[in-house]
Amino acid sequence: MAIHDILLHSPLRLLGDETGDIFQPGKLGAVMADPGVGKTSLMVQLALYALLSEKFVLHISLNDPVNKVSLWYDEVLRNLSSSARGIQMNEIWETVLKHRFIMTFQVEGFSVPKLRERLTDLTEQCIFSPQMLIIDGLPFDPPAEDTLRYLKELILQQNLSAWFTVQTPRNEAAPFTQASGSIADRFDLMIFLKPDGKEVKITPVKGTRTETGPSELYLDASTMLIHHRKDAA
Repeated sequence: MAIHDILLHSPLRLLGDETGDIFQPGKLGAVMADPGVGKTSLMVQLALYALLSEKFVLHISLNDPVNKVSLWYDEVLRNLSSSARGIQMNEIWETVLKHRFIMTFQVEGFSVPKLRERLTDLTEQCIFSPQMLIIDGLPFDPPAEDTLRYLKELILQQNLSAWFTVQTPRNEAAPFTQASGSIADRFDLMIFLKPDGKEVKITPVKGTRTETGPSELYLDASTMLIHHRKDAA
């Protein structure tokens, strides 16, 4: 199985806006869930989908050190190779390592000016020029709304796309996404994760294609890989 085949058969093709694109420049996406449900795992799979599409991805973690973030990619790729026969892991590793850069911050030390400075260092020295940001662990308390607004400005200025993890309140997405003037207004695409038996259901709730027919997306509890379920007619 080549990279083209992985992309062609990826369930992530069912997500995205009306064009099916989940990485449009200037767009902000959010993966929402309670702690421990699978936000980081889904974010890594979004990043891998972008990496295999030959996009340059900057993964920013406010929770984990670089080696732990790398382990997330290792685990997802191992599970992917176990679930698909004939997968060309060497080809995938070469693509991932060439197009990925991991950056970490302490939560209290993160700011948009600091991120802009580090991005400038990377690009001006021709070290790495990202097309997509993964931002995992940004706290979304009220002061973060200003941070998100400044991030949106930075993303528009540099023609990037970005996905964030968001911890949801009260185990529900609706109050978060429907609150007038909330930070939800800053996001263009939103996906909600919720445990469903032995799986985790992936539900698009804002700016994504919902006309997926009887098909539904889930995270497998054992591998945390996305799979595509077709309900019986």
